[in-house]
Formats: sequence, C-alpha cells, structure tokens
Amino acid sequence: MNNNIFSIKDTLLQKADKETMLGHKGVVLWMCGLSGSGKSTLARALENALYEKGIQTKLLDGDNLRSGINSNLSFTNEDRVENIRRAAEIAKLFVENGEVVICSLISPTQEIRDQAKNIVGVEDFREVYINASFEVCAQRDVKGLYKKAMAGEIKNFTGLDAPFEAPESPFLELNTGESSFEDCQIELVNKVLKEITL
Repeated sequence: MNNNIFSIKDTLLQKADKETMLGHKGVVLWMCGLSGSGKSTLARALENALYEKGIQTKLLDGDNLRSGINSNLSFTNEDRVENIRRAAEIAKLFVENGEVVICSLISPTQEIRDQAKNIVGVEDFREVYINASFEVCAQRDVKGLYKKAMAGEIKNFTGLDAPFEAPESPFLELNTGESSFEDCQIELVNKVLKEITL
C-alpha cells in the first residue's frame, strides 16, 4: 500500500451493521459460463425476484462494465484478467455495504475466478456456474457472436479459440441446456434466499 494512503476501515460502519439495517446478508454471486448460456437472463430474473422481496441488490454485467469502466480493455488474456479484477473490486465495495451483488461474467478460467474470490473474500463469494455446452450456446447465438467467431471475425472467443474451464466446486450449478429457464430460476432464487437469511 502507498505510504500516503491510510485505511479508515476501523472507523467505518461494518458490513454486519449494514446487513442488520437491510435485514439480509450481503453476498457476491459470481455467475460464470459461456456467452449465451443464460447468465444475464438469470441474473436479471434473480435481481427482480429479490427486489420484489425488498432485498438490496447490485447487478454487474460484463457488457455493461465493458461499455463503461472497462471500455478501454480488449479480450486478450491480460485484459480479461484486468476486467475481472476491476469487477471484483467493485463487487467488494457493494458487498461491504451489505448488498447482494450479482455478477454476470464469462470468467473463463479457474485462475481468474480464484482471483475474484480472493479480492471479494472467500466468506462473501458464491460461484454460480451457468452450464450450457458450446453447441447449445452456438445454436442460441443470442448476440450473433458465435456466427462471427466461427467465421473468423472474432478472435479469442471463449469456448472456440480461447479456453473455458468449468468450475471445480461451484456453490450452485444450473444446466440451462437441459433444464428449463423457469426451473433454473426457481432453484437459483430459492438457494440465494436461504443463503442471505440473517
């Protein structure tokens, strides 16, 4: 830490104080998976379900982050690592405020997800794997990215010419290629509600 920067953490209200005020625990739900797996759709559904129950949330989506704070980053391995580092630092700020932070990011490797977990803190980090095969996601191709990637128009495309490593032991795995969206949503909401109850 820079010698001219001083921590004021001991003088601030703590996470537990904020959680008591809000009436629920703060956690970071790190939703990872291939593009088109259903991460953003499930993240928005979860946010809406929690909002209806009066739960304070913050949704951090890869596309939104890359159009704002991370707009200067490319898709090289180095920039992917920095993209996740910044997202994790933002998530940490919100979870320290007692909020449920929903992060929808491809996060392609175990190393990159472990980095996020270390920044956020193991006690607050919940990895949610939105599992759908490359073939299923390519068939959906909701953004037209798979067509471009397979035509060689997009380089370093996760699952094609850049690796995706499935999480080793996620908090929750939802297979959107085999289960309905509604079933996945119900399972996700129920699991999160149990996790954040004080």
